[in-house]
Amino acid sequence: MTPETSARFQTTSESKVADPMQETTTTPATDATATPATDTILEVEDVNVHYGDFTAVRGVSMAIPSNRITAFIGPSGCGKSTLLRTFNRMNDLIPTARVDGSIRYHGVDIYGPKVDPVEVRRRIGIVFQKPNPFPKSIYDNVAYGPRLMGRTKGLDDLVEESLRGAALWDEVKDNLDESGLALSGGQQQRLCIARTIATRPDVILMDEPCSALDPIATLRIEDLMREMRDDYTIVIVTHNMQQASRVSDHTAFLSVDVDDQTGMRTGELIEFDDTETIFTAASDERTEAYITGRFG
Repeated sequence: MTPETSARFQTTSESKVADPMQETTTTPATDATATPATDTILEVEDVNVHYGDFTAVRGVSMAIPSNRITAFIGPSGCGKSTLLRTFNRMNDLIPTARVDGSIRYHGVDIYGPKVDPVEVRRRIGIVFQKPNPFPKSIYDNVAYGPRLMGRTKGLDDLVEESLRGAALWDEVKDNLDESGLALSGGQQQRLCIARTIATRPDVILMDEPCSALDPIATLRIEDLMREMRDDYTIVIVTHNMQQASRVSDHTAFLSVDVDDQTGMRTGELIEFDDTETIFTAASDERTEAYITGRFG
């Protein structure tokens, strides 16, 4: 990250933070589950996520590579979505949530005291499980984020560029004034992707983006993810192991540790490697058991 980028990362929508962060270097993660990456965009070190006294995710370390698709797989309740949402501080919106450890974006700790969470969410966007277009026109859905950031010029070009980036322009270019709610499920999800990329993020988080879609729409979203990989880093949570094997370059397998005395369930990262290795030569027997369907 250049000094200019670092300064922008610490800038609110109205004014710059008075005291810029000084710590911009990255210390490689040493956990055995972390996969070395030549170009690391997100570095996670010993991250724990708590809700009050409950620990939902424990001791996660990994290096998310730039311009790749990373998939999180694992049984229900293992903390995949919880971990994903720590990457853009969505858990801040939950009053009892607390994150400790370190998550660095281009070497900057996104939970640092001088970092603006709104700017984090601009640079690290998220697409949710269920398509959630605003009750506005297609045009206004895409333009919403840039307008919120104060942009008033060039919106027509930005809307077209974003819809093209989401492979939706040709289908809606003659109906931009129609409600986004009138689109099909698959189109609505691509509209949400267009709305996300309109704010020019580096990273796009996708929390089970195809679970509510039919197989044809799912394949279209998967094709779109592959097309977007050159321009964005994508991290996806999926329950569909076939989807993970089709679209991702790297896969993280999370599982649940159950306390025998209290019955509390805590998510933990078991293994993180390139996808082919995870699916054909996993190093942990728990990963192999999940992949082969013996549990989960």
